[in-house]
Amino acid sequence: MRGGQRFVRHRVGAGETLSALSRYYHVSVAQLTAANPQVANGLGIGQVVLVPRPLAAGAASSAVPVAGAAKTGGMAAVPASGRYTVARGETLFGIARRFQLTPDDLIKLNNLPANGRVRVGQQLLLEAPAVAAAAPALAATPLKTPAPAVAPVPDKPAQVATVTPASAVEKEIAKEVDRAAERAPTRAIELVGRVTDSGMAAGIDNNGTDKYLALHKTAPVGTIMQVKNSMNGQSVYVRVIGKLPDTGENNNILVRLSPRAVQKLGTTDQRFRVETSYVP
Repeated sequence: MRGGQRFVRHRVGAGETLSALSRYYHVSVAQLTAANPQVANGLGIGQVVLVPRPLAAGAASSAVPVAGAAKTGGMAAVPASGRYTVARGETLFGIARRFQLTPDDLIKLNNLPANGRVRVGQQLLLEAPAVAAAAPALAATPLKTPAPAVAPVPDKPAQVATVTPASAVEKEIAKEVDRAAERAPTRAIELVGRVTDSGMAAGIDNNGTDKYLALHKTAPVGTIMQVKNSMNGQSVYVRVIGKLPDTGENNNILVRLSPRAVQKLGTTDQRFRVETSYVP
């Protein structure tokens, strides 16, 4: 936060320009220059650039729609119905970016599969239905005679399917990742207190573990961090087990991930752009 404005920190990679950042984040070059006076002389590899972002999900609803937003993928106002119909060629990631939401928001609101697949003509909820508006409708619904209760069958205990982790350590990590997922914000206003970075990710060399682990430049050891693939919207929660070594091969790398975490992000690239987010 600076002057009431929220920013995302972007680490400049090889070949990136102000115009490229402007197109990627849907902000003007003038906004980038105003937030980063030092970039007037050009960008350098590894340089951190502050990118202005909206403070809350409501900001997208009150914003003036961008001309041609349906074609360009720029920020658009949420329709009054709170719903959006998927058009041909659109992806969940593109729709989320257009309405200043996250793919996770849309997946939870619409009970979508984990891969976020959508189909042409499908209607998506862009915001949760108002509970207050639903209450009168429920009150007006005539009461129905309840069906007779079915007596439980005696002497037949319920069968509960259980999955036993490979070890006690795996079980504890699974619980901690689940707790982190429950704490993950679902609206942009909750992101104000989080640390968010954007940059390149790569795998941890010679790592044979099947756990979700990471080496990060700044996050403290033990941090549970969300890592999101910027290309497809897939995300994974990982535990930071150490600081990323300050070596030549890590000059343009923000985070290194275990093979299991890379697989979860759905990519086969050696290096790929991600966004990391965690509570310090």
